[in-house]
Amino acid sequence: MKPGRLWLRLALLGASLRAALGWTDPGTGRGLSRGAEESQAKELRSFEVTRREGLSSHGWLPSSCGEKLCGRGSRCALSRETGEPECRCLEACRPSYLPVCGSDGRFYENHCELHRAACLLGKRIAVARSKDCFLTGDPCTMANYARLKNVLLALQTRRQPLPEGASPPDPASQKRLLVESLFKDLDADGDGHLSPSELAQHVLKERDLEESFLGCSPSDLLRFDDYNRDGWLTLREFYTAFQVVQLSLAPEERVSVATVTVGLSTVLTCAVRGDLRPPIVWKRHGLALNFLDLEDINDFGEDNSLYITKVTTVHMGNYTCHAAGHEELFQTHVLQVNVPPVIRVYPETQAQEPGVAASLRCHAEGIPMPRITWLKNGMDVSAQMSKQLSLLANGSELHIGSVRYEDTGAYTCIAKNEVGVDEDISSLFVEDSARKTLANILWREEGLSVGNMFYVFSDDGIIILHPVDCEIQRHLKPSEKIVMSYDEICPQTEGDNTQPCQWASAVNVRHRYIYVAQPTLNRVLVVDVQAQKVLQSIGVDPLPAKLTYDKSHDQVWVLSWGDVHKSQPSLQVITEASTGQGQHLIRTPFTGMDDFFIPPTNLIINHIRFGFVFNTSEPAVHKVDLETLLLVKTIGLQRHGCLPQAMAHSHLGGYFFVQCLRDGAAAAPQLLIDGVTDATVGPNGDVTGTPHASPDGRFVVSAAAAGPRLHVQEVTLRGELRTLHALDIGRGGVSDVAFQRSFAHGGQYRVYAALQAPPDLLFLELATGRAGRLRSLKEPPAGPAGRWGGPRRAVRDSGLFGQYLLTPARESLFLIDGRQNALRCEVAGVRGGATVVWVGEV
Repeated sequence: MKPGRLWLRLALLGASLRAALGWTDPGTGRGLSRGAEESQAKELRSFEVTRREGLSSHGWLPSSCGEKLCGRGSRCALSRETGEPECRCLEACRPSYLPVCGSDGRFYENHCELHRAACLLGKRIAVARSKDCFLTGDPCTMANYARLKNVLLALQTRRQPLPEGASPPDPASQKRLLVESLFKDLDADGDGHLSPSELAQHVLKERDLEESFLGCSPSDLLRFDDYNRDGWLTLREFYTAFQVVQLSLAPEERVSVATVTVGLSTVLTCAVRGDLRPPIVWKRHGLALNFLDLEDINDFGEDNSLYITKVTTVHMGNYTCHAAGHEELFQTHVLQVNVPPVIRVYPETQAQEPGVAASLRCHAEGIPMPRITWLKNGMDVSAQMSKQLSLLANGSELHIGSVRYEDTGAYTCIAKNEVGVDEDISSLFVEDSARKTLANILWREEGLSVGNMFYVFSDDGIIILHPVDCEIQRHLKPSEKIVMSYDEICPQTEGDNTQPCQWASAVNVRHRYIYVAQPTLNRVLVVDVQAQKVLQSIGVDPLPAKLTYDKSHDQVWVLSWGDVHKSQPSLQVITEASTGQGQHLIRTPFTGMDDFFIPPTNLIINHIRFGFVFNTSEPAVHKVDLETLLLVKTIGLQRHGCLPQAMAHSHLGGYFFVQCLRDGAAAAPQLLIDGVTDATVGPNGDVTGTPHASPDGRFVVSAAAAGPRLHVQEVTLRGELRTLHALDIGRGGVSDVAFQRSFAHGGQYRVYAALQAPPDLLFLELATGRAGRLRSLKEPPAGPAGRWGGPRRAVRDSGLFGQYLLTPARESLFLIDGRQNALRCEVAGVRGGATVVWVGEV
């Protein structure tokens, strides 16, 4: 039996089933069927038949057909071309369910359907007495039906090949075009509906279908996919049958900006809609979030929305959503995070004599940037502005040129933005010298206390330097005793007439203590800032080379090399660091690491949960829980060929910046890691070198020790990176970087970079791009600080409100006045002062 004949029988069976169940309307005039042969199709196009309810072989006949006899399953009709009567197969039978079996082994719903099928097939089909066909299973299974649709599309592809030279569309668009063209070919009368007869005729053309698909015919499209059961297929139903997804996204919804206050939760709902829409896929930096086990993004709900709980600034940035398998249509959600203001004032209290200048400074952070106002004893000072009283740097500094007794009072700094307000008081006392107390002299003169000092760890002990007076306030000699052990600060070695000190790294612990590593002595000294003495020593693993203070957990992390070849590195943690005594030393389980990184805190982010350890010859960084000291996960960098050398972090958008080397020891672009997903975002453009983040996380400065450029990037309030400046600095490269608040532009920073050669100090105002250099600061120290991994020439700022910076030379110290961008002084006679710490009040 020919494939076409068998398929046609199935088609007729499906069509008759629709009619019997009332799924067709013979009175509508739709769906004229074609004959079994091409000539019959031509005649169908040439003659329009008026259909009436209840057509059958014995129904109404045109008057000229009175002498024309037609067999069962057909009726007489006039040809439009010749006007002569002719017999035509019935288009539909009266709906009834009186099932019969045909001699062809097929099941028919009534006698009319059997005779109609015989007419269309052009062969005799008699009523069979056997009931076997009633027990025959449905030959068109769902699997065969799916294969049928694939074959129909394949045939349509052959029938309408892609024009030569045209670029192929994406698979979804190509399938849509094929389905539309197939529908158009099937819709013979162009009325936008596919009738049973139109579907039945299609099989007569497709005689090249394989025998394995003979269980189904195009008429089964009505059987399975006529969803409203009206007996016709619309284009929309045809799309559904072939799984053509109909998606839509309004142009005004392509980008959606959502703003949420830090600490709250938010829901992002995808606006991609349509029939048969697959599940929604959410992505951040190109990584699908649906399948990640994230603590704060963990429920997508029935509507495929994205739920983010306890939003922080790390979450800001772009999120995209699209239907699975249809990435070409996507919506971008820009998540902005608002943060109420947080402020600090300086000084909290000061006493001044009449006639001298006084400044009160207020530092505010928040998103959006807070607006600052000042009150004096509850009254707005903006109405009192004069030459005596002025506001500088966008109101962040209140300056009084010559104080008078009536200037005494409580000055309240108020910072306000759209989501909150914060305030703090800076008190000013104007007193003559006779009334000034000892406390005023020690703690308030010029806003400085004994804590506002640079501690310089040199070859000749510990130098405590007063930046205002440019004088050494105290010098702890190498022979000075440690309070709790009576050991010397730097013990004299046997057979050595000198007593030089070696220091590797030092950290400030809440402006109470300084922890400083002595690598050759395998210990860490604890310096009491108030007493300005060395309180105790803590024995650690051999060659402690790097210290970092974890403020969130009050612990100092100590990286030791084990030996000069770094063959036995270890990581230990000193707990309860701010107690000054009674600390515990814990050995972590990490071995084989070359370095580690703990993100710093700031006014907005005051708690850090995770740090990173890494080996500079292994393309991976390992995430560590700072509280439990356990490994959380390993983030592989192999795909980018990155051997990590250093890291920096911005809480805005949660970026981690990784300095990379490649296997051939060649500098590579930095890598970006997303702090939300712990996935590599990709290269940070063409930026290379060591990254340094500003205290507020808004700016990232990158420069290599031997690179010719200094890159400055800003993290916008939408969590996007943009380049601000790229400066040519020569071949010498940058040794170290420090940030200082701008004295001219509120909420901005200056960057200071210690250049390798020539020994200059580069400064850059980020708000304006104005740059300059302080030249000829002499050669940097040649001591062991660089040997232990520190910068060859360090540059240290003096805290949040400080205006001074310090950079050491080989046998002196250079103090820089940041307000004036000028050299303050040079302190001679200090050798090897490469390790420097600032201790301040704030």
